[in-house]
Formats: sequence, C-alpha cells, structure tokens
Amino acid sequence: MIFNLNDSSVGRLVEIALQEDIGTGDVTSEAVISHNAYTNASFLAKQDGIICGLPIAELVFKRLQDGEVGSYEDELSNITWTPLVAEGSFVTAGTVIASVEGTTQLLLQGERTALNFLQRMSGVASLTQRYTQALEGTNTHVCDTRKTIPAWRLLDKYAVKTGGGVNHRIGLYDMVMIKDNHRDAAGSITEALRCCNEALANRPSVPIEVETRTLEDVKEVLDCLESGLRVERIMFDNFTPFNVRKGVAAVERRLETEASGGITLASIRQYAETGVDFISIGALTHSAPALDISMKFLL
Repeated sequence: MIFNLNDSSVGRLVEIALQEDIGTGDVTSEAVISHNAYTNASFLAKQDGIICGLPIAELVFKRLQDGEVGSYEDELSNITWTPLVAEGSFVTAGTVIASVEGTTQLLLQGERTALNFLQRMSGVASLTQRYTQALEGTNTHVCDTRKTIPAWRLLDKYAVKTGGGVNHRIGLYDMVMIKDNHRDAAGSITEALRCCNEALANRPSVPIEVETRTLEDVKEVLDCLESGLRVERIMFDNFTPFNVRKGVAAVERRLETEASGGITLASIRQYAETGVDFISIGALTHSAPALDISMKFLL
C-alpha cells in the first residue's frame, strides 16, 4: 500500500485530536505565559526505538499555525518544524529527533497531541521491528490485522509498514476474508467460496482468502481450488506449529499461506520455520506500548 499522509482523513483526525485537547483554550498557558513569548523546543526520544509519525507531528503544528484549530491567530503564529532524524530510523535513548520553534502558547497547545501521535506510531513501528527481526533468515513476513484504533487505521498500518511489516487488507472492501461466521452462515467453506466467486466474477483484482480451523478445512479449500473456484490465500487459524507445517505441505505453494491466532514474539520463529508465507499479529496494533518521547523547551 502507498500511504498518503496528506489524505483528508488524516487532517480531520489531527483536527479532532487538537480540538478535544484545546477546547475553548489552554487556560494554564494563557494565564502563565505572555502572548508574545517565543520558544525553541526539542523532541527527545527517551527509549531506543523506531521513529514514526514525524510528518503527523508537523501537521499538528501546521494546523495550529494556520489557525484551523485553537484560538491564536496573528502575525507571530509562524511555527518552524525541523525533523532531525529520518522517518523510520532507529534511534537510541537520548536522541533529539526533531525541533520546533514558535510562539510559546502555540507550542504548548500542540505538545500533547503531537506527542500522542509520535509515541503511538513509534511504538507500533518499534514493536513491528522486533517481530520482523525474529523472522530474519526465513521467508516469512509479519503482517498486521484490522485490530486498530478506530479512525487510526491508516496511521496504524503506516506505522507497521515503517517498522518493516507487511500490511494485510485495509478494510472490508479490498479483500475477501471468509471467516468462521461467514462459513457458518453460508453452511460450509465450499458454499461461502462459491458465493464469493459468483459475486466477484467481474472483480478478479479483489483477492480471496479463507480462514481454516482444522486440517479438514484445509482439504476442503484445496478441493474447491481443484474444482475451479478462485482463492488466493489460506489462513491457518489457531493451528499449532506442527499443524501449520502439515497445512503448508498440503498446499504445495498453490496458494499463499498465513498463520494467525495466539502467536507471540516468543513463538513466532517456530511458526516461521514451518515455511508459512505470512504471520498476522493483532498485537502489533492493539497492544503496542507507546515509545517514550518528550518535548523540552531550550531555555
């Protein structure tokens, strides 16, 4: 996926985040700090990790500078944002990753929102890197899921890609995923696949994946493939590494293979050594700890 961080949805998300924080105004800064005060500040990484979200932090301050959010609009409102490391780079604790100059009140209005984006996105990218490093020497790729923060889908998946992972489907619209509820509602994997093939007869660019729960399910999918039904990927859901290996062997590279469900950093290597193509990890986006980053005035 090619990410456009200038997408209008990202801008709206930034504006919502600023508005929920600023509300009717930053009462503390307005009381303590002169309207004309001007400040330099630095963003400091306090942990080792992958830096992600620098363009979003810049957008936070740009929205404030342009007067689109907040209550500060005059000729002194210009803000200068300077990234000091490359997006996606690994940094050690103590590294200054960016600097910002501008009216002190505006910098304080944007501080927490910019940090929230930076810390969250850097945390996701850093956790993803740990998983991808565990796969070094194999041909398996770690990928994300739809278990993202609501309205953060684009940014969460961008952060996974920045950390070296692979994006799974973006939403319900760009890939068929026949899961347990679909096959149960249809009556069988075969019937669910038949329905999808019929509905997407004129949309061959939309890939079809089937989730399987047992090796018997795997055989049913392969029988469907032999009968001429289209399917591009098979998922082994909550399989043991032993059964994933058996599933991969049965597929014989006729389909892309994916393992998912309960796979952790401690066990992912064992799954990768089965020869599976992808391992999807919901924890990349639903359980990533924020990377510790702070903004400090240069006094």
